[in-house]
Amino acid sequence: MSGPIRIAMWSGPRNISTAMMRAWENRPDTAVVDEPFYAVYLAETGLDHPGREEVLASQPTDWRTVAATLVDDPVPGGRAIFYQKHMTHHMLPGVGLDWTDRVRNAFLIRDPAEVVASYVQRRGSVDLADIGVERQAELFDREADRLGRAPPVVDARDVLVAPAATLARLCDALGVPFTEAMLRWPPGRRATDGVWAPHWYASVEASTGFGAPPPRAPALSGDLLRVAEAARPTYERLHRWRLA
Repeated sequence: MSGPIRIAMWSGPRNISTAMMRAWENRPDTAVVDEPFYAVYLAETGLDHPGREEVLASQPTDWRTVAATLVDDPVPGGRAIFYQKHMTHHMLPGVGLDWTDRVRNAFLIRDPAEVVASYVQRRGSVDLADIGVERQAELFDREADRLGRAPPVVDARDVLVAPAATLARLCDALGVPFTEAMLRWPPGRRATDGVWAPHWYASVEASTGFGAPPPRAPALSGDLLRVAEAARPTYERLHRWRLA
């Protein structure tokens, strides 16, 4: 693959995905883009997410236009690396995936109990499709079939427990050098943050690096527990491939 290195990181929501974007953006050689298919997802589903109208006004709603910006357009700022933060549940069945063959795909996973517990702090309810685990596995399988091997997988807990070691393994798997600039960043909002940042990014805006991992197994019950347990077999299958 010649030219700039384009990295697509596939994650569900509440997977420390924005902190990971901060880590890559703090590299002097890297430009980032924040959830470029969000408006496509909202336009197609009609879902009423926080800041819906602002999101729809801020991004193209045709997936083909979005894909072209990711693989055909120059990298912002002429940077050598283009890190793309993607939500797996945004990739609806009608969204083409051929463009992903032109990027280096990686996968960020997190224990579904931790995801669900974090998600419902921002929204009142959650279902299996909201956290994107099953779609993440489909994208993982597609990439593994294309490569003939497993693509890179990192678990959020590994990042929080040992950020330098885990990010070094990730960089090595993606063919880029690791730099300690990825471990610390200035607090605050970024111009590259999506317009939805006021609804979701308060913790990241206050951060200057990866935080401590939460306690294991948050207490869930009822529907929340059912969603987490429905996602667990898929998460555990991906977890077996994590870089460790």
